[in-house]
Amino acid sequence: MSLAGKTVFVSGATRGIGRAIAKAFSEAGAAVVGSGTRRDQPKDCTWLREYVQGDFAELNQIHECAAFVRKLEPDVLINNAGINKIAPFSEIDPQDFLKIQQVNVFAPFMLCQAVIPSMKRKRWGRIVNVSSIWGKVSKAHRASYSASKFALDGMTLAMALELGSHGILANCVAPGVVDTELTRTVLSDEQVRQQLVATIPVGRMATIDEIARFVVWLGGPQNTYINGQNIAIDGGLTRG
Repeated sequence: MSLAGKTVFVSGATRGIGRAIAKAFSEAGAAVVGSGTRRDQPKDCTWLREYVQGDFAELNQIHECAAFVRKLEPDVLINNAGINKIAPFSEIDPQDFLKIQQVNVFAPFMLCQAVIPSMKRKRWGRIVNVSSIWGKVSKAHRASYSASKFALDGMTLAMALELGSHGILANCVAPGVVDTELTRTVLSDEQVRQQLVATIPVGRMATIDEIARFVVWLGGPQNTYINGQNIAIDGGLTRG
């Protein structure tokens, strides 16, 4: 699949899943522009044609990044940047709750608004919002994160219904347990990690490349009809 001639913007493009997505789009021939929380582009992200700082915990940087993306006029938008903080519901700090909604919902909202005018004009566009299985099902201590990801799904569906007739397809992907550095840090206890893996029907965590390959397909020209979906990539975990 060639994406030559397409410009892709990926938020959170320097680490984990976002890094793999950005690299995969570049390998497919797209010109990839990415954001990250660092001020300068990491030297090892050589596949990024351009980089912009986007620390979405800072409201002004959301607006600055959206203005940049509006001028960029990408053909494909991947909203990947996100944060999480686990806490019992009664102990959630309201400021933490609001920050998670700002990063996980408001920032994608602003970036989606930024790309829609040019996508409408070109009568072609793909928007893929990276959600989570916790935006399809939930779990104790994840109220803030689940709230944000369920909201992202609802926003994506509304866009799909409004924009499909303009040649713009909007979807979510919902990764399950992915083998990233962050996952191994959070699940540092090997026994706990193996207990979690045992609940996954395919018997292992996903790789970042498995997520990235599907996002590239969903955000590329070969996807001509999938619209308004929230597709789990979880080895069957949420269907068990």
